[in-house]
Amino acid sequence: MAFKTEFEFELPRGYVDEEGTLHKRGVMRLATAADEILPMRDQRVQQNPSYLTIILLARVVTRLGDVRAIDTRVIEKLFTADLAFLQNLYRQINELDSTMAKVTCPKCEHEHEVDMAFLTATGTGF
Repeated sequence: MAFKTEFEFELPRGYVDEEGTLHKRGVMRLATAADEILPMRDQRVQQNPSYLTIILLARVVTRLGDVRAIDTRVIEKLFTADLAFLQNLYRQINELDSTMAKVTCPKCEHEHEVDMAFLTATGTGF
């Protein structure tokens, strides 16, 4: 099975363009570190942190029906149900299913599971 980097979706309501055409089917790609970091420099995000969602989705939604370019204006015009749907999809495809790993102690050879999350509840890293 090949590693998947793009995921097809169908919006619950759909995006209506300037001509009144409804676009429901699209593609979202996996996010990169740059997708999450670079928008933090954007003045719109600095003024309103909630705008980060708009910029992130504009970066990772690569196709939406016949719309030529997906940008923040397109994402801003989505119905709230579609925005919530895309936020959910973003989390599903970009988060690990589990950060637990089976490990074996090199001294006693006891097997157990360890949480491999980069950040723990105490805020410490790896």
